[in-house]
Amino acid sequence: MTDHILDIATSILREGAICDHCIGRLFANLSTGLTNDQRGAAVKLALVLDADQKNKDSSDDSLLKLLAPSSVHARKSLKIKDEQKKCWVCNGLFEDLDTWAEKVKKAVEGFEFNTFVVGTKPSGLLIENEEILWATSRTRWAEQLKTEMNREVGKRVEALLGKNASMKLPDITAILDITQGTVDLEVRSLFIFGRYRKIIRGIPQTRWPCRECGGSGCERCDFTGRMYPESVDELIRPEVMAATGAIDTVFHGAGREDIDALMLGKGRPFVVEAVQPISRRIDLTRLQHKVNRHADGKIEVLGLKFVTRSAVEAIKQAKADKVYRIGVTFRAQVSEEKLISALDILSKKSIIQRTPTRVAHRRADMDRERRVHHIELEQLSSDRQSALIKVDCQGGLYVKELVSGDEGRTRPSLSELLGVESKVAELDVIEVKGIFI
Repeated sequence: MTDHILDIATSILREGAICDHCIGRLFANLSTGLTNDQRGAAVKLALVLDADQKNKDSSDDSLLKLLAPSSVHARKSLKIKDEQKKCWVCNGLFEDLDTWAEKVKKAVEGFEFNTFVVGTKPSGLLIENEEILWATSRTRWAEQLKTEMNREVGKRVEALLGKNASMKLPDITAILDITQGTVDLEVRSLFIFGRYRKIIRGIPQTRWPCRECGGSGCERCDFTGRMYPESVDELIRPEVMAATGAIDTVFHGAGREDIDALMLGKGRPFVVEAVQPISRRIDLTRLQHKVNRHADGKIEVLGLKFVTRSAVEAIKQAKADKVYRIGVTFRAQVSEEKLISALDILSKKSIIQRTPTRVAHRRADMDRERRVHHIELEQLSSDRQSALIKVDCQGGLYVKELVSGDEGRTRPSLSELLGVESKVAELDVIEVKGIFI
């Protein structure tokens, strides 16, 4: 084994001067408790001692002299090429570990974080040199240059900042761009879970670019680039950005309600993602008060708490059942008995809904089967041409079409069972069921 290691090292040294880090990295997986530069120094020492044993013509050379990679005796014995100024593999990169650590320290100034990790983007030359190194050595024990760079710079940054390097969900990833000589930051988003209540109608859940111009501005949108002047998302966004110093937010809702619907009860679950936040230690109670004050009675947020990215997936995948209160109008008078009978049928039969006309532009045109868990008449008007109805149904059921029938695309429907044209005049979501995080 020892002879094999020395043979590998000798073949590499003949390519030119190589630093302790790069030669030691070839044997990184052979031992523990040593750094690569310590391994490299040990290998070089073994080579010098081996050469000295075989060539006694320079016996007065001191051990310290033989330790030098440029030792005339060692170089002559090993037939090493003329010495270069820098390591031919890393081009002196590992001489600048402290400099790179200082660059990382400067790059993260102002950011609140507990954990970080260092990544390296090698130059094309370094990648090519390493390919030559591995092809020449044919070693089975090496690790990549960027792996050692990440570790060694990471240790120095830990010492400079008193922060922990962690591969598991680091708050900041510092990317060393070797070609540019710069450090780029990838800042982990901050995720805040809560519920929102929408107290007025006419507000969409998220930003809605103008369909005509795609957001660039036109006459249709009064050159705002938006279909609607504000949204739940945009009423929450400013205060989150102000509190965290984020460059933007992304809103993730557990489903959505129609623009003309209210969201009442305990509210709809959501996660707001603060993108590239500067501050992470924020007071969520204070943030909640600020959002609600800024919203001026249009929406209300409650129950804010910190979560991880996995919460986004959880609320996106949740098939939440919902409870609605709907105001229904009838083209003609209906009797209470006939209405109750129709509602009873709806609660007992599977509802087959073809994608509604109003959403066909954004959803696949297909049939979907849904259930109504419970439906009841809360109030019938004195003229018997409008009613208030409460519906507890499976997530994904289109309630407006359950009433109108959507020209036969939903069957059965209230219109079909009554034989009277019916439509939803007002719709309120009063409960979104389920455990989301």
